[in-house]
Amino acid sequence: MSKDALDLEKKIQDRKARVGVVGMGYVGLPLVKVFLNKGFEVLGFDIDKKKVNMLNQGKSYIKHVSAEELKKYIDKNKFQATTDFTSLAETDVIIICVPTPLDSYKNPDLSYVLNTTETIFKNLKKGQLVVLESTTYPGTTEDEMLPLLEAGGLKVGKDFFLAYSPERENPGDKVHTTEKIPKVVGGVTPECGRVAKALYDQIIQKTVSVSSPKVAEATKIMENVFRSVNIAMVNEMKMIFDRMGIDIWEVIHAASTKPFGFMPFYPGPGYGGHCIPVDPFYLAWKAKEVDHPTKFIELAGEINTFMPYFVVTKTIDALNEEGKSIKGARILILGLAYKEDIDDQRESPSLKIISLLKKHGADVSYNDPYVPKASGYRDYPGLVLESVALTEKMLKECDAVVVVTAHSDYDFDWIVENASLVIDTRNAVQKKRKNVIKA
Repeated sequence: MSKDALDLEKKIQDRKARVGVVGMGYVGLPLVKVFLNKGFEVLGFDIDKKKVNMLNQGKSYIKHVSAEELKKYIDKNKFQATTDFTSLAETDVIIICVPTPLDSYKNPDLSYVLNTTETIFKNLKKGQLVVLESTTYPGTTEDEMLPLLEAGGLKVGKDFFLAYSPERENPGDKVHTTEKIPKVVGGVTPECGRVAKALYDQIIQKTVSVSSPKVAEATKIMENVFRSVNIAMVNEMKMIFDRMGIDIWEVIHAASTKPFGFMPFYPGPGYGGHCIPVDPFYLAWKAKEVDHPTKFIELAGEINTFMPYFVVTKTIDALNEEGKSIKGARILILGLAYKEDIDDQRESPSLKIISLLKKHGADVSYNDPYVPKASGYRDYPGLVLESVALTEKMLKECDAVVVVTAHSDYDFDWIVENASLVIDTRNAVQKKRKNVIKA
């Protein structure tokens, strides 16, 4: 190994390396917390001045990262957030945790990654380690980032180090926390891989080295395509069984008793979060370069994308049975976060369901104990709502209540007792009730 690599490796192992994390969102901020807890000094970078100001005041905007945890490190001068990206030159390690969304045509949008890479290039110094954690297609690190970083004459594996290590955050999971989830690491060169592994060895219980960034990038894609395909399968079976009058959740429970050859997946109103709705399309786009169709993957995406439409159709049909029209109907959506007991709204199916109901002329409101306001969404720029109080009066005045996110805060027995009609997309109400329709 080169002297620069050995020096950085030792600095990391002694926990004297200064870590910079770019992107203070649902991946970056929990990662900051882990590095701080392990004794590292951390700089957090973000273009959002509001987020930066909140963090520097010891305030958190993510439920599972408490303000108390942040404030103690701010008081000790161990953590600071900034919008000044020239401070990247003051770090030894730079970890990129920025969004990788899809554009309106379902093509990868790497603008955040590439803009960040160009900014890093302007502040890159010898001996630094750069790691991309954002989910992307195989080849991004070596084909897109590396040429930008080497444009000034510094050489990877000699002057600086570059690796890919996919994030595996599961927001709200109290068992599989950041430090307990094994970390896959792939370096551009063996030296890059060794230095990156040394970094994650300090904060993660188990690191898994692979031969290249492409393998690490493909690993993340495979994990989420696997989930997408299986969720699509069970969602399609839900729609088939619904026509047959069969309860899909009862079927899954029975099938789960088989001790081999079956893994339970559960249907829902559509998938959410940043990974599963996005990653399969990244692979489908990249597969075109090697002239290979991705029919299976794209079909799964189509089925999962269709689920909000299925929920809305079931709601309209249920209202018709009550002699009511969807136009002018008062609909209450329960849950705006994409899954229970978190505040993460990224790609939430609730947003699509609300949008579709509004197009049909419904008067839609929502309640979510973790999401007080809903606005500023890329795909729904005109959507501006505030969470309403969940009261007996509110439930009785609504024509239908649609359970999209089954937060543990909700008392579903009480909800069913006071609502005239409940559309349950999560099997939140397990007993058969006359006013509950599964969707």
